Amino acid sequence: MSTTVAGELLREVARLYTRAQRVVADCCDNTTPTQCHILTELSRSGPQPMSELGQRLLLEKSWVSRAIDGLVELDLVSKEPNPADARSWIVGLTAAGKRRVRELNGTLDGHAEQLLASLSERDREAVHRSLLLLLKVLRTDKSATCCLPAPERKDSSCC
Repeated sequence: MSTTVAGELLREVARLYTRAQRVVADCCDNTTPTQCHILTELSRSGPQPMSELGQRLLLEKSWVSRAIDGLVELDLVSKEPNPADARSWIVGLTAAGKRRVRELNGTLDGHAEQLLASLSERDREAVHRSLLLLLKVLRTDKSATCCLPAPERKDSSCC
């Protein structure tokens, strides 16, 4: 398979899967896709300064600030002064936010299972192996990890 075809195929799979997951995601009834993204990232990486969250998600400071304020109003996220830097805030999930993320993940996992259920057992195993390989490669790819905080990057350089 040529690189061009592989690239087009991977982009199309990512685009369609992301679109389907957004449609299936019940979370977005009361929250924006950006807020859903913030909720899942906070679940994955824990409480953190808003600036670090924006860096992780590749979002502008103003987008993160507005999205966080909306999530605070919904009692899904807490926002506390950062003891290490009086000019910044630490954000984290509330109990309601953790429940929302569990519900969202359950919905999204169910959708993925439904998609894969249409494949034969052999094909499901092949897709699983392929996804594990792709994940391994992406975790070592500088472009995929450059905007993570330094302890999570594989090398010291950044984008």
